[in-house]
Amino acid sequence: MSDPAPRSFDQAFKRKVVERIHAGEPISALSAELGIKRQILYRWRDAFAAGGSPRPRGRPPKAEALARQADTAGLSDLQIAQRRVAELERKVGQQQLELDFFQQTLRRLEEMRRLEAERGATSSSRRSKR
Repeated sequence: MSDPAPRSFDQAFKRKVVERIHAGEPISALSAELGIKRQILYRWRDAFAAGGSPRPRGRPPKAEALARQADTAGLSDLQIAQRRVAELERKVGQQQLELDFFQQTLRRLEEMRRLEAERGATSSSRRSKR
């Protein structure tokens, strides 16, 4: 048998579930009642606690995209620009973390190669005799 297709839940549903968690309902009971894995409920709770909302997979529905545009309609140009700057700063921070990770990995690889060269190890395997 194949696994059922993953279900998707809208933001309002997720928010209600997180409110129930904050009201003191046990996550294991909610998991059994809703048929949703506990790990997913913890992820939703943590995402809301971090000040955001759980990001849905893929492209947002058209209604949600239009609602987001309507949210920005009441804002001044300065507020819209400040939101955009904050979004770009988050993106730059993420890219900096990735660069640091790859630089550290590259340093480790170069160190390993240097140590192997000092020990006289070959940098590649012998040629096959085919």
